[in-house]
Amino acid sequence: MANTPDRVRVRLPDLSSRAYEHPADRGALVALRSLSGFDTLVKSLFGRVSERQLRLLYLANSVRVGPTQFPELNDYLRDAAYVLDLEEVPELYVKMDPVPKAMAIGRKRPFIVMSTGLFDLLDAEEKRFVIGHEVGHILSGHAIYRTLLLLLVWIAQKIMWIPLGALAIQAILMALKEWHRKSELSADRAGLLACQEQDAAKRALMKLAGGSNLSEMNPDAFMEQAREYDEGGDAVDSVLKLMSTVPASHPFAVVRVAEVQRWIDSGEYQSILDGRYPRRNQDSESDISREAGQAADSYRDDWNRTKDPLVSVVRDVAGGAAGAGGRIFDSVAERWRGGRQNGNGEQNGNSGNDRD
Repeated sequence: MANTPDRVRVRLPDLSSRAYEHPADRGALVALRSLSGFDTLVKSLFGRVSERQLRLLYLANSVRVGPTQFPELNDYLRDAAYVLDLEEVPELYVKMDPVPKAMAIGRKRPFIVMSTGLFDLLDAEEKRFVIGHEVGHILSGHAIYRTLLLLLVWIAQKIMWIPLGALAIQAILMALKEWHRKSELSADRAGLLACQEQDAAKRALMKLAGGSNLSEMNPDAFMEQAREYDEGGDAVDSVLKLMSTVPASHPFAVVRVAEVQRWIDSGEYQSILDGRYPRRNQDSESDISREAGQAADSYRDDWNRTKDPLVSVVRDVAGGAAGAGGRIFDSVAERWRGGRQNGNGEQNGNSGNDRD
């Protein structure tokens, strides 16, 4: 790419998505691919609903961003691809929808869709964060699984009257939603790397919770909300949090802000900006069993760190992960590592490259 960003940002050449991915995100992908019949399901669904159909749908009923349409968004998109060193700048469409949201979908050539509700909600730097977030999804290879999640939701609605079929789809949906929640944490980190404005990243997430009136909100108070949510009130509150989290496709806003701040405080963000990060040309050398183990460790750390009252009561008895989906992925990761340690040279699912 010949053009450079309109202000100085650190470019991250040959950046591997492993640099910013949440360990549970990578582990969840390993677990998904180890599910019986999952690869067959992916191929079957994408054989029936092509990427071309999806693209034509947005081409016909939204506005494609370019030099003459939403030119500022076009600059932000090119900047994000430049900073994160994405080989090809994806297409971006603006869709009339008052609900603030954005997504990256597609298989071979993923593209980004942003709603007018989100466009109107954010300022320039916040838009950079959101676009960088979606570019991060593409760099990580998330778009294919997000598309699959959308298709499965549609299918589930059509076959709910078939008991066994609905149960099978719901099991895979639960696993996909757990992965999706963790993938959002990865993409938030990518968005921060793209915009390189910590306050903008936090503002964008706060606006998703409370709207555009930032003068009425306070970052410190919002972080206090996050701490209060994590600690919970009593065991009943803990159960209610679990019940509301399992069906959700995204982590709650206070959780996302807290995770971004935790990542910054860990020093990993600054380390990447300083040039200390894994390169894409080293991805083939990554160890899948190690990624799965790190995912299990991540859930275990969350479990041990939380001050949730119900978790505190059952921690020593139940062990495992901090959520229903987390326990699924933790178990798969442990079995994966155990098989490798017992000398089993065969790998379940795909090989070490997490991309499609």
